[in-house]
Amino acid sequence: MTKIPFSFQWPEALVLLLLLPLLVALYVWLGRRRKKLALRYASLSIVKEAMGRGAGWRRHVPPLLFLGALALMLVAVARPTAVITLPSQEKTVVLAMDVSGSMRAKDVEPNRLVASQNAAKQFVAEQPLFTKIGVVSFAGTAALVMPPTINREDIVAAIDRFQLQRGTATGSGIIVSLATLFPDAGFDVSTSTLSRSEADKRGMPLDNDARKDRPEFKPVPPGSYESAAIIMLTDGQRTTGPDPIAAARLAADRGVRIYTVGIGTVEGEVVGFEGWSFRARLDEETLKEVARITQAEYFYAGNAEELKKIYSTLGAKLVFATRQTEVTSLFTALAALLAAIAAGLSVLWFNRLL
Repeated sequence: MTKIPFSFQWPEALVLLLLLPLLVALYVWLGRRRKKLALRYASLSIVKEAMGRGAGWRRHVPPLLFLGALALMLVAVARPTAVITLPSQEKTVVLAMDVSGSMRAKDVEPNRLVASQNAAKQFVAEQPLFTKIGVVSFAGTAALVMPPTINREDIVAAIDRFQLQRGTATGSGIIVSLATLFPDAGFDVSTSTLSRSEADKRGMPLDNDARKDRPEFKPVPPGSYESAAIIMLTDGQRTTGPDPIAAARLAADRGVRIYTVGIGTVEGEVVGFEGWSFRARLDEETLKEVARITQAEYFYAGNAEELKKIYSTLGAKLVFATRQTEVTSLFTALAALLAAIAAGLSVLWFNRLL
């Protein structure tokens, strides 16, 4: 069982809990004093009336419940927070999908492309309506084929329109995905071979004219951007375009996670495409490094069923977000509930409030 770590924004207020033992002592003293006063009556019936109907353990229940409510209210004053997982209300997911010629390989039935399309469409169908989904396809170049939208029919139609092309530019796929998430950042695939020092300084590949009108970019911790994520699926090694590791660092500087999915066999398969014959090998090391740099995860899909399971797992990761959340209202609600129960039982059993 996972423990929920609590912390408090105003821990000094917890000193008020020291009042509870004093209230317990006052309750015990009043009970004893009440008994002594009751013994002064000559009539036994009058004594019973003074003690109240239903005397016994029941007369202690309402005060104990009220004491618990008071304790919760005092804790609420300290403004407690907890690390909890809640549904993310705003999320954008970019599916960056390989459409290179090697995706026609049939080691994943019916072939890699169709299997990836089916899994992606299932992923789209399972996402909440408020999740925006964009689609980027990449081969020798990369292109945004569907801007982020909540229209599921348009997304599925874009996935169905994939056309195989030559080359595998995984770095271009990442940068076009970033440009989709940050349209005003000025990302440019044609100038994306910046050194790391330049990327850290500017946060994006920009031309000189565009950079003049933009504030200096300040990198954020990797994985800290919770409003969006990229899922990149590919089956081969990079053959052209910018370095995917450098592109992943640009994503990490903006806090965007890139979940990578490798499809096919590591040893590769000979594929024929447009008169060419080549062996398509899965570059797992690069995909693992891209995921590591961006604080995400790498998944390997050896068949169509595994691919669907991976997308289902990714859906669960993306729909929910874990964060430090103030839970004062929860403690206040529980306190109000206990107080209401205490008052209700007191009226029901003794015809009075506590």
